[in-house]
Amino acid sequence: MSAYIVFIREKTIDESELETYWEKAPAAMEDQPIKVLAAYGHHVTLEGPDVEGIVIAEFPTVEEARDWYNSPAYQEAAQHRLRGAVYRGLIVEGV
Repeated sequence: MSAYIVFIREKTIDESELETYWEKAPAAMEDQPIKVLAAYGHHVTLEGPDVEGIVIAEFPTVEEARDWYNSPAYQEAAQHRLRGAVYRGLIVEGV
Protein backbone atom coordinates (compact mmCIF):
# COMPACT_ATOMS: atom_id res chain seq x y z
CA MET A 1 0.00 0.00 0.00
CA SER A 2 1.33 3.46 -0.89
CA ALA A 3 2.79 5.67 1.81
CA TYR A 4 3.50 9.37 1.93
CA ILE A 5 6.17 11.31 3.77
CA VAL A 6 5.03 14.81 4.68
CA PHE A 7 7.44 17.47 5.86
CA ILE A 8 6.01 20.73 7.18
CA ARG A 9 8.39 23.66 7.65
CA GLU A 10 7.09 25.80 10.48
CA LYS A 11 9.91 28.33 10.93
CA THR A 12 13.29 29.01 9.32
CA ILE A 13 16.19 29.35 11.74
CA ASP A 14 19.27 29.33 9.47
CA GLU A 15 18.86 29.81 5.72
CA SER A 16 22.43 28.69 4.97
CA GLU A 17 21.76 25.29 6.59
CA LEU A 18 18.66 24.90 4.43
CA GLU A 19 20.68 25.74 1.34
CA THR A 20 23.17 23.01 2.26
CA TYR A 21 20.26 20.59 2.71
CA TRP A 22 18.84 21.49 -0.71
CA GLU A 23 22.25 20.79 -2.25
CA LYS A 24 22.62 17.40 -0.55
CA ALA A 25 19.05 16.05 -0.61
CA PRO A 26 18.83 15.19 -4.34
CA ALA A 27 21.69 12.69 -4.03
CA ALA A 28 19.74 10.86 -1.31
CA MET A 29 16.82 10.47 -3.72
CA GLU A 30 18.79 8.83 -6.54
CA ASP A 31 17.77 5.23 -7.24
CA GLN A 32 15.07 5.41 -4.57
CA PRO A 33 11.35 4.60 -5.00
CA ILE A 34 10.35 8.19 -4.25
CA LYS A 35 7.98 10.42 -6.18
CA VAL A 36 7.76 14.03 -5.01
CA LEU A 37 4.14 15.15 -5.35
CA ALA A 38 4.41 18.65 -3.87
CA ALA A 39 7.36 20.77 -2.76
CA TYR A 40 6.95 24.25 -1.35
CA GLY A 41 4.23 25.22 -3.78
CA HIS A 42 1.47 27.69 -3.03
CA HIS A 43 -0.66 26.41 -0.16
CA VAL A 44 -3.79 27.53 1.66
CA THR A 45 -3.99 27.02 5.41
CA LEU A 46 -7.49 25.90 6.37
CA GLU A 47 -6.93 25.23 10.07
CA GLY A 48 -4.22 25.93 12.62
CA PRO A 49 -1.25 28.25 12.35
CA ASP A 50 0.19 29.00 8.92
CA VAL A 51 3.37 27.21 7.86
CA GLU A 52 6.24 28.23 5.60
CA GLY A 53 6.20 25.20 3.34
CA ILE A 54 5.13 21.62 2.73
CA VAL A 55 6.69 18.66 0.93
CA ILE A 56 4.75 15.49 0.10
CA ALA A 57 6.55 12.45 -1.32
CA GLU A 58 5.07 9.10 -2.32
CA PHE A 59 6.65 5.68 -1.67
CA PRO A 60 5.40 2.19 -2.53
CA THR A 61 5.16 1.19 1.17
CA VAL A 62 5.59 2.55 4.69
CA GLU A 63 8.68 0.36 5.06
CA GLU A 64 10.33 1.87 1.96
CA ALA A 65 9.51 5.39 3.18
CA ARG A 66 11.02 4.63 6.58
CA ASP A 67 14.07 2.97 4.99
CA TRP A 68 14.69 6.04 2.81
CA TYR A 69 14.27 8.43 5.74
CA ASN A 70 16.66 6.39 7.91
CA SER A 71 19.21 5.85 5.14
CA PRO A 72 22.71 7.24 5.75
CA ALA A 73 22.48 9.31 2.56
CA TYR A 74 19.29 11.06 3.64
CA GLN A 75 20.33 11.45 7.26
CA GLU A 76 23.52 13.20 6.08
CA ALA A 77 21.34 15.80 4.35
CA ALA A 78 18.63 15.87 7.03
CA GLN A 79 20.97 17.13 9.74
CA HIS A 80 21.19 20.41 7.80
CA ARG A 81 17.40 20.62 7.38
CA LEU A 82 16.93 20.17 11.11
CA ARG A 83 19.53 22.82 11.95
CA GLY A 84 18.01 25.16 9.39
CA ALA A 85 14.36 25.13 10.41
CA VAL A 86 11.67 23.81 12.69
CA TYR A 87 9.98 20.95 10.84
CA ARG A 88 7.32 18.36 11.44
CA GLY A 89 7.73 15.11 9.56
CA LEU A 90 5.47 12.10 9.32
CA ILE A 91 4.67 9.04 7.28
CA VAL A 92 1.06 8.30 6.45
CA GLU A 93 -0.24 5.16 4.81
CA GLY A 94 -2.41 5.60 1.74
CA VAL A 95 -5.88 4.13 1.26
